[in-house]
Order: sequence, then structure tokens, then C-alpha cells
Amino acid sequence: MIRVVFALTFALGLSSVSAASPVIGQPAPAFTAVDSNGKPHALADFKGKTVVLEWTNDGCPYVRKHYGSGNMQKVQQDLAAAGAVWLSVISSAPGKQGYVSGTEANELTKSRGARPTAVLLDPAGTIGRAYEAQTTPHMFVIDKAGVLRYVGAIDDQPTTDPSAIAGARNYVREAFAAISSGKQVAEPATDSYGCSVKY
Repeated sequence: MIRVVFALTFALGLSSVSAASPVIGQPAPAFTAVDSNGKPHALADFKGKTVVLEWTNDGCPYVRKHYGSGNMQKVQQDLAAAGAVWLSVISSAPGKQGYVSGTEANELTKSRGARPTAVLLDPAGTIGRAYEAQTTPHMFVIDKAGVLRYVGAIDDQPTTDPSAIAGARNYVREAFAAISSGKQVAEPATDSYGCSVKY
């Protein structure tokens, strides 16, 4: 029966998750999803690597701030070079702002010079609701053992003004650095900011 469910999930381009809620210091909710190229990914596939989840919506001015300035791409590139897996998640429902097809998602990735490991399509909002993602961007960092270590904003500048990035405290970079050094994340939870996820 489980194999049938997964087969239907992949065939329909849907997502599946475990019933667990996101709790810092506990295993992150397991999920399986299809990316913009039609390839299935499970969180369990990345055990042994630090995983960054980024909720995104290309129509959101807060997202545009980070991509238009090149900030999000730079963080993606730097963390990937240090061994992280970066999964951008699109939970916008069909007909809502930010909803894109796989082809459109790939075009966005290319045009923006983005560097995610994969773009996960979550049009039913299954993963988004499991993680209680509220905004775009909303960031989650999961350690090598699959434990959720950070939830919140990308930085401490809740504005659409790109000039604020230069002096920002980047929480995702800090969380990754702490995890990589075997330390506790200094600030494991912050208030995310941005546009509401368009479920």
C-alpha cells in the first residue's frame, strides 16, 4: 500500500510528509516531494548533510529583495560550497501568486542565477503546512542527523529595501556555521518576515 501511495505521489507531482510538527531540537518532519525536473526527493536522502529549506515566491517583494540583490544566491552558493543541501520550496497553490510549473521554476532559477540543490514543488501545500511555513522567505536549517536546529527569518532586517542587506545579521549563515562547528545555534528561532505563503 505504501508503495502505491508513493507511486501516485510521484506520478501526480504531489508531496507527502510525516505527521510530526516542527520542533527545534527534534527530528524535522519527514517529507517526499518532486522537484522542478520531476525528480523525487526525500528528506531522508540527505542524512549526513546539513539541509536548508527556503520557502519562496517570486512575486513577493521580500523575496525579490534577496534575489534582486544577489544575496540569496550568494548564501546558497557559499553554503553549498561548504557541503549544505539547499532546497527551495514553492507552496503557492494553483492560481495564487508565486505558483509556477516545473519549467517556469527552472527558468526562474536560471534567470536569477540561483543555486539551490533543487526546487521542490508543493502546490497542495503539504510540506508547507507540515513545517508551518508562514512567509516567503521562511527558513529552516536541519542538521546532519535530521534534527531541526533553526526556524525563522533569513536575517534581522524585515524590510523590502535591498540596502539593508549590507548591515544585516544573517541567521541562516550563523546557524550553518554553528552546526558545522558542533555548537548550539545561538538564536534557534526568530520571527520570519515576508509575504504570506499563498496556500
